[in-house]
Amino acid sequence: MPLGTLDRTAPTLFKHGPSPLSRLTLYSALALFLMVADARFHVAEPLRKAVATVLYPLQWLMLQPVELAGKGAQYFQSLQAAQQAADEAGRKMAQMSVRAGEADQLLRENAELRRLLALRERLDTPAQAAQVLYDTADPYTRRIMVDRGQLAGVEPGSPVVDAAGVLGQVTRVYPMLSEVTLLIDRDQAIPVLNLRTGARSVAYGDPLAGPGGGMELRFTPANADVQEGDLLTTSGVDGLYPAGLPVARVLRVERRADSAFARIYCAPLAQVHGARHVMVLKPLAADMPARPEPEPAQQKRGGRK
Repeated sequence: MPLGTLDRTAPTLFKHGPSPLSRLTLYSALALFLMVADARFHVAEPLRKAVATVLYPLQWLMLQPVELAGKGAQYFQSLQAAQQAADEAGRKMAQMSVRAGEADQLLRENAELRRLLALRERLDTPAQAAQVLYDTADPYTRRIMVDRGQLAGVEPGSPVVDAAGVLGQVTRVYPMLSEVTLLIDRDQAIPVLNLRTGARSVAYGDPLAGPGGGMELRFTPANADVQEGDLLTTSGVDGLYPAGLPVARVLRVERRADSAFARIYCAPLAQVHGARHVMVLKPLAADMPARPEPEPAQQKRGGRK
């Protein structure tokens, strides 16, 4: 059958209602009427509320993942900001702690320097201030290094004191530095005077006495008048130390029946551990008159005749 002879119209059985164009026109007019009526008289407001009420649970349920994701991101951002704030606060606290330690150290050094200046005013011997640099590396000695040497006029044998008393003696002098042997060194000895009795003796260093080392009065008779708490000062008979400088205090006196000498342990008054600022004194031997020369042997024999 030729294509041109086909009937393309729908059968009468399938034709229902108005045509599509009529329906489009009707619906367009109805939509326009509803828009005008809703704009003027709000006729669709109850329907809009009812639809919003019905759809609210669905909208709330659909928005929950978005809100949870936003809250999670905000939580992690807040946690990161809190961690950064805590780290910054820790760094500031560490800096403040360091500054507080430095301030305390400066206050202690200031007080120590003031005591040294007061000590210098009381001394008639020429003196100069020095700073302790470090302890020597030899574990069998008790020595320190100070920042004054030959260029500053330091001489071997110069007494070294701090604000509390005698600290030691210069044993080696370098151009810019000096080595000071402390009183608690085993090779160090100093003539002392007991202020209570006026008795003279010699105090020797004893690194093993006490927790940090001390001193001992050797060759003292067992019946000597020495008591715990006696103050020992320099006697000034050695030609090095000025007389009257505090040296040590008697800690313990042991008298044994099988020994003619007493064991007398002393604690140095100076800060033998941790001293920072000291005074280097000029030895008294430099200002003492020279010893007279001995007479010749012939003159002695002639005088006897």
